[in-house]
Amino acid sequence: MSGVDAGARAVWGGQARAYAESFAAVCARPVGELLDAVGAGVGVRLLDVGTGSGNVAVAACGRGARVTAVDAEPGMVELTANAVPRADVGVAALPSLPFADDVFDVVTANFVLDHVGWPRRAVAELGRVTRPGGRVAVTVWPVPAGAGHALLGRATLAAGVRRPEHRTVLPPETDFPRTENGVTGLLRDAGLATPVARTIAWEHHTDARQWWRAAESGVGFNGHLIASQPAATRAAIRRQFEALAAGFVGPDGRLALPHRALLATGTVPASPGRRHDS
Repeated sequence: MSGVDAGARAVWGGQARAYAESFAAVCARPVGELLDAVGAGVGVRLLDVGTGSGNVAVAACGRGARVTAVDAEPGMVELTANAVPRADVGVAALPSLPFADDVFDVVTANFVLDHVGWPRRAVAELGRVTRPGGRVAVTVWPVPAGAGHALLGRATLAAGVRRPEHRTVLPPETDFPRTENGVTGLLRDAGLATPVARTIAWEHHTDARQWWRAAESGVGFNGHLIASQPAATRAAIRRQFEALAAGFVGPDGRLALPHRALLATGTVPASPGRRHDS
């Protein structure tokens, strides 16, 4: 396990319920388009990797797909198993999945590559378990992020809190540009054919107090960072958050937070040209 993988496990460990009640709604926005991209439908064998609280699995089962879903966090697995009793749900994580080659028709990974130490190896693994001619679809957060997505990070920086030096970042040789061209290049380098990517944009509507409570509870990297601060620093971050959030308040008094995501798909090539490594 890389330092990035270990760090992600530490951030998300024990946060399943808090995530499901907060930021899961944001991550659910691209689900329909993700499933459209792989042609998920009746009888399609679909694997959802990093399923979180199960939004992709629920929607795929609703389309009649034969769903398998995995996540590294046992709490997430429990939530998904309860939400989708028809799915085969278990604990597993990239870059090594416990499935044979060519098992699934399609594979999805919704905002998972943002949390892995070897993105190219992870995508190659998604392709390995997909049959030749099958589709792989992923979403990632772009850089720069949408203004709403960046709100908590901006508030934290404005309060004088900096990114922890011990937090592992991807070295340049394993990272990829978080752009449409960057993610299509990643899929191509991992062995997928005809990769394409596009940007999805939307506004997430939420209550400012609810958005803050989710972060203060420790959900996600920014939440983990905020929750680890002393009380006085958390109060300073909240003041900055409230000042910055005022710029996103709509006529109904709720926040309208602009978000963007990259949706990329590729096809597993037929043997012998397909690749299982990176």
